[in-house]
Amino acid sequence: MSKIRQDTLAGKEKLVADLQRVIADAEELMQATAHQTEGKVAELRERISDNLRDARHKLADAEDAIKEKTREVARATDDYVHEHPWSAIGAAAGLGLVVGLLISRR
Repeated sequence: MSKIRQDTLAGKEKLVADLQRVIADAEELMQATAHQTEGKVAELRERISDNLRDARHKLADAEDAIKEKTREVARATDDYVHEHPWSAIGAAAGLGLVVGLLISRR
């Protein structure tokens, strides 16, 4: 998998996590102001509620897309390892050596 794809996938996962936090915070704010039923506040709560519902649907779609992309990457990696086993073994051994050297220096 290319570095760009990894960065893009990691960026999307971070975005989903950030959106989940924003939605949770907004829902908490909605609960905290539930007792306020004055005109302007009620309108704002209604608008926020609609926006949160839309955001949850879009977030679910984004999560599904990320899961599907992750499956594709895993399949591509599996195919590559099966087609080039010695390259994969060499790369894993080299990575293991580097990690081992870094750990032994501590």
